[in-house]
Amino acid sequence: MKTLRPFSLFFILACLLSSTVNARTLKIATVSPDGTFWMQEMRAAANDIKAKTNGRVVFKFYPGGVMGSDESVLRKIRIGQLQGGAVTAGSMNKVAPDLSIYELPYLFDSLEQVDYVRERMDPVLVSSLEQKGFVSFGLAEGGFSYMMSSEPLDSVASVRAQKVWIPSGSDVGEAVFESADISPVPLPLADVMTGLQTGLINTVITSPIGAIALQWHTRVSYMVDEPLTYFSAILVVDKKSFNKLSEEDQNLVREIMGAAFERIDAQNRKDNIAAREALNKQGIKFISLSPESAEEWRKIGEKAIKKLEKENKYSEKTYNDLMQHLNDIKK
Repeated sequence: MKTLRPFSLFFILACLLSSTVNARTLKIATVSPDGTFWMQEMRAAANDIKAKTNGRVVFKFYPGGVMGSDESVLRKIRIGQLQGGAVTAGSMNKVAPDLSIYELPYLFDSLEQVDYVRERMDPVLVSSLEQKGFVSFGLAEGGFSYMMSSEPLDSVASVRAQKVWIPSGSDVGEAVFESADISPVPLPLADVMTGLQTGLINTVITSPIGAIALQWHTRVSYMVDEPLTYFSAILVVDKKSFNKLSEEDQNLVREIMGAAFERIDAQNRKDNIAAREALNKQGIKFISLSPESAEEWRKIGEKAIKKLEKENKYSEKTYNDLMQHLNDIKK
């Protein structure tokens, strides 16, 4: 039996050491519960990336809010405890305010309008995020959000009497409720269920799929069948951490995770339609607003948008581009 020459042994050890040094683990946190389609697709993409990079790039996920709210996740990314997070686009408002512009109240009248605008603006928004120090792989639809409550809400006045949740740090939410003369209860997303259980809040604004995935639907009885906002979610990775990958591995991660987010985006729309039906079957009562109440809410939305515009929450170009696209499709 031949023994390895010293040079051969050195070469093998050097290769093994090089492989270990070049291996990168990206720790990603999210409030999305494990087992959801969102998590299934991200895990599948991560497994594919690990296989195709021969273990050089590994994703480690922390789902279900174990790392805290979106704001906590972003803070932990800044200090290097995490390398990324799957968060709502709105939670990025302190880093990249333009990213949450789709959440302006009563912005879209239909999903057709959403698709038209997103096709033209998504690439620009994602690209601008890299200038803020984050890499992303595309937006995933969260869908239209609706007001859901333990009490019937058929007017603005009826909402003022409720304990309404607002996401902590939500510029849009604060503007809307201030314009409606409503005092909301700010809470991180991870604390909403506890708030519903204890009576701290009794009213939330979420998508049908979000209500079911987070089990909030078990604590409400009514849904106002009037979409308030359109929201999306995004996987962000610290650009400095991402740049430590080889160029080849970066391109591979972008390709595989980008394809995963296209599937998540498409599936979430189907799931929201199914979730609406599920809420109905589970006894949630859908409330249709009177024309007068609907108009009152829309005036509040317009007032909130003007407030945000005055406070320069969005760049003038992004806002103007968005409105131009909307005008184009409405013609």
